[in-house]
Amino acid sequence: MRRVLPILLIAIALQSCSEYQKVLKHDDVKAKYDMAETFYEEGDFRRANRLLEQIAPKYVGKPQGERVMFFLSNSYFQRGDYNMAGYQFERFVKSYPKSDKAVEANFLGAKSYYKLSPEYSLDQTDTDKALLKLQNFINTYAESEYFAEANAMAQELTTKKEEKAFEILKQYNKLGEFNYDMLKSAVAASDNFVSDNPGSPFREEAMFIKVEALTHMAVNSFEQLKEERLKNAKAAHVALKKQFPETKFDKEATNLIEKIDKELQRMQAQNVESK
Repeated sequence: MRRVLPILLIAIALQSCSEYQKVLKHDDVKAKYDMAETFYEEGDFRRANRLLEQIAPKYVGKPQGERVMFFLSNSYFQRGDYNMAGYQFERFVKSYPKSDKAVEANFLGAKSYYKLSPEYSLDQTDTDKALLKLQNFINTYAESEYFAEANAMAQELTTKKEEKAFEILKQYNKLGEFNYDMLKSAVAASDNFVSDNPGSPFREEAMFIKVEALTHMAVNSFEQLKEERLKNAKAAHVALKKQFPETKFDKEATNLIEKIDKELQRMQAQNVESK
């Protein structure tokens, strides 16, 4: 039996493959439909997909068209072809807006674009599209069983976009060590980031970077601009401490403020001497 069983399994597999190839090449739409449904239910989405691609146009406008189109869309999704899945789920929703599968199709379509979202360091066009799809789903289907998952995916993508903006901000600040104008960009980017992302986990560090950038900008300014910029750096530090009284950047920020105070005292002493 131990020797016979593998042979039987191989024979069954070969027969199944042979029947599949035969139906695939044949013009019998009903046979393709039945076999596609069998493969789909068994989780063989690759073979189901090939058959469904062939017969989908034949079922447009027919009672089985809705079922075929959903199976086709989901077979792309299950295979990991998220570009085609997103496109086909959109077509399904437009074709069958009142379908019992409309909510699921909307969700899986949005999830398809979520799956296409790249890591934060790359272009985020697909992330923007996914966020739009997910937000539309969240707004439309607040009572759906998929709501919590959609919300979690939207939050993940939002954080990813925040991370990209934050990394650009950090890069401006780093380049500011060698290029004074980059410090201005770092300050502007910090203001924009804090304004645009009130609940971001990167908010605290973004505010500290503003203190750091303004301090370096002030210390390296022309004398006539220095006092105002030193005061701007102090104001940024006050804002950081107000928002985050126990900031994890307290030590670094305190060192910067000591440098600012020392510079202000030097300038005040010079003013007194000049009088």
